[in-house]
Order: sequence, then structure tokens, then C-alpha cells
Amino acid sequence: MKRAVIIGATSGIGKEVARILLSKGWKVGISGRREDLLLQFKSEAPESIEYEVIDITRQDAPELLSHLISKLGGMDLYLHSAGYGRINPGLDPELEMKTVETNASGFVTMINGAFNYFKQQKHGHIAAITSVAGRRGLGLNASYSSTKRFQMTYLTALAQLSNNCRYNIRISDIQPGFVKTDFLNHSFPMLMETSYVAGKIVKGLIKGRRRIVIDWRYRIIIFVWHLIPRRLWEHINLQRFVRK
Repeated sequence: MKRAVIIGATSGIGKEVARILLSKGWKVGISGRREDLLLQFKSEAPESIEYEVIDITRQDAPELLSHLISKLGGMDLYLHSAGYGRINPGLDPELEMKTVETNASGFVTMINGAFNYFKQQKHGHIAAITSVAGRRGLGLNASYSSTKRFQMTYLTALAQLSNNCRYNIRISDIQPGFVKTDFLNHSFPMLMETSYVAGKIVKGLIKGRRRIVIDWRYRIIIFVWHLIPRRLWEHINLQRFVRK
């Protein structure tokens, strides 16, 4: 039986991915900050789900990750689905720093914990949900797009490290576009259903893909974005495409 740990599985993409893996016979360890939601989810498949309350920004997060892996009886896949970000053109410092704390510091803490576990095990698969927003700096959410770029670069570095040292750790960078979750409090174009995105993610993970961009429309958008010169990009007004 394969075992997956999903950080950020109380709702949204992480929860839907967990459900799909459970349907395929996986045993799943779930985590999040809200124990009531974790318990509710565990009740759906009590023999196949273990849980741990983890706030990735706290110092005890790596220790709690180890506890969850032990409860699960091991780990073959680590999926990082925890993140934070808000539309913040006013650069509210509290929102900016919370985003950095979660998407940079918390991300590194947890990814390192998983990497070191797989290093000792001599095999494993690390996957993280970044975002197409990390492909270019976005003025509407500067810290979010920047930290997602950071995550992409960090995963690339770990893939190189694993290959250089022959750790046999696969890395997957999952880049969805706009997804219908509680995370989004504005109206965005080309919103995708969570179940659709989760299905694409699981298919990509099973195939061991290094990069998973969801879906074809966003692959086109990314291609066009990279054709836009920096000077022109910095004058594009993205606010016209977003409604409250």
C-alpha cells in the first residue's frame, strides 16, 4: 500500500487530491490547522486516514510532520498544498509578511523535512502546488507571485541536488491557474473546478511528471506572458481583469 502525506488537506485542492488517492487504495496522512475539519475528513475513511494538526509557520512543524509519518507507517509521496496569498495592491504589510512567512519560510521548513526523510529512505516523491502566478511578477499580489517564483526555484534546486547526489527523490512542480476555492475572494477569469484540477494533479503525479501546468489554456497564457517584454509587462493593468 502506498502512503501519501498532504499538508493543507482540510479543504480545496489538497482535500480533493486526498480523496482521489484514497479511492485508488492509498493510505493518506492529512494535516492542517483546523482539527475539526481534519476529524470530519478522517471519519470518511477512518482506517485509511491519519491526521496531525500542523501550522507550517510554527517551530514544531517538522516534529509534527515526523509524528504524522510515523502514524501513517511511512511515506512515499509528500504533497505540499498549504499556502497563503491575497489581492493586495495597497501592499498591506501584514498581508505581505504573512504570505512570505507561509509561502517561503513555512514552505522551506516542510519541504526540507520531507526531503531529508526521503534522503534517509533512499527514495520518495515531493510535489508542491506553486502557481502560474510565479511565472511573472504580478502587481495585484506582489508577495504571492514572488513567493511562488521562489518555490519554483527551490524545487528546481532540490531536483538538481537529488540528481547530483543520487538520492532518488522525484520532484513535481504543480502550477494551477485560478481554482474555485475558499482561497479566492475575487472573481477571476477561467476559474477551474477543484475536482477537475485535483484529477489532473493525480494523473501527473502517477506519471512522475516534473512540471504539471493545469490546464491547456494556462499553458498558452504562460507562453504568451514570456513573449511580453519587461517594459511592456510593467505597464499592463491587471486590475481590469479582476472583480470583487
